[in-house]
Amino acid sequence: MHVLVVDDEREHRQYLADLIESWQHKVTVASDGAEALNSAVNRSPNVILTDLKMPRVDGIELLNRLKAENQTPPTIVMTAFGSLELALKTVYEHGAFWFVEKPVSPENLRILLERAGQQSRLVNENAELKRQLSYQGVVGDMVGNSPVMREIFAAIRQVAPSNAAVLITGESGTGKELVARAIHSHSKRSDQPFVALNCAALPESLMESELFGHEKGSFTGAIERRIGSLEQADGGTLFLDELGEMPMAMQAKLLRVLEDFTFRRVGGKQELKANVRIVAATNRDPLASIKEGKLREDVYYRLNVFRIHLPPLRERIDDIPLIIDAILHNLNQKHGTRISSVAEETLHALSSRRWDGNIRELRNILERASILANSGAIQPEHLTFGWNAEHPDSGKQQSITPSVNGASPKIQAGMTIDQAEKLLIQATLEMTRNNKTKAANILGISAKTLHSKLNQYRSETELVTEEMNKA
Repeated sequence: MHVLVVDDEREHRQYLADLIESWQHKVTVASDGAEALNSAVNRSPNVILTDLKMPRVDGIELLNRLKAENQTPPTIVMTAFGSLELALKTVYEHGAFWFVEKPVSPENLRILLERAGQQSRLVNENAELKRQLSYQGVVGDMVGNSPVMREIFAAIRQVAPSNAAVLITGESGTGKELVARAIHSHSKRSDQPFVALNCAALPESLMESELFGHEKGSFTGAIERRIGSLEQADGGTLFLDELGEMPMAMQAKLLRVLEDFTFRRVGGKQELKANVRIVAATNRDPLASIKEGKLREDVYYRLNVFRIHLPPLRERIDDIPLIIDAILHNLNQKHGTRISSVAEETLHALSSRRWDGNIRELRNILERASILANSGAIQPEHLTFGWNAEHPDSGKQQSITPSVNGASPKIQAGMTIDQAEKLLIQATLEMTRNNKTKAANILGISAKTLHSKLNQYRSETELVTEEMNKA
């Protein structure tokens, strides 16, 4: 264990150093708080033993500065007779580990050092465990333990500390924005803004204003100055989602930003400079987009400094249980549900699906299922309507051909909505063996609504029968 001893009295400082070294601990000494700060930052002691009253920087100021520098090893403060109240205040208000009275009792000091050292080890072990988890199965809001995801997590940690542009590719719904946010949160810019701009969600006429901002009166409707995404992200990260959907004219203007990070607001004359890190994403093959004339080659090469490709969910099925746990935890917080897990049959069904919509599709199905189940485990009947729970390996929605009175009428073009609805309800009741609660859950309606519909159909049937009898 490494102990930093801080005391302005040279003889007492040396006495403590010799005593602690006799207990087989490494010791560094400092004559006041200012010297101790330098030693703490450069040598990372496990425990600090400091006097309270010292010139320049006293013990309390030392604790406060260590906290500001995010250097907070367990700190034991030494207090003279009559300073007990100050020592207690230092412990409870300033985060000291504990205090020891002068003259220092070797026995008491040894016990306190051992306990403080144990706390320091626990803190370090916890930090190491979190670091290992980030390498293996968790980075930000992303989870996965498959080899490909471990490689992606390692890539995120490698590129995050730099200012290099990053291009993220992968199908829709694979979590490209989560990767961008993870890069930002692991970077030196993590305490600065993260601004996301979806290039596919904006018409071309508004794209330039959204990205660069505009001056008052620069066009019809510009009643005041507007700060664009580039300025909003100053000091932080700008995420350009669906880059392949950005108009070619805007890509030419973006190129200048990528070259020297200068721009002008729409209608503005002043040259502005943005300190931003650019992360872009596309669900298209970038090289194919270049050939199709949808992506400028020079923009691609500017952004493709570091590339991360996200595989589709179907290529990492082993990660599904981890992803489900993470999604359910989030959904419980969002909706106030109490879902503990998914049933084994449900997990088998979910793991057998192709997931063309990737994680976004999985989340949507789990969100609806968690609302239906509300608590406990999600069962197969809670899954999205049309799910083939009996044959989940098909990976497709169940085709329903209703059977009514032995015949097999099909829902087809030409029917009214009411007719199709009636056949669908009848077929679902047959599938659930007339379990109305289960049928209502599958149809996504309340049991009260289902009963109302059935009463309506019953009244219609009675009316038809009555008319036939009259005839």
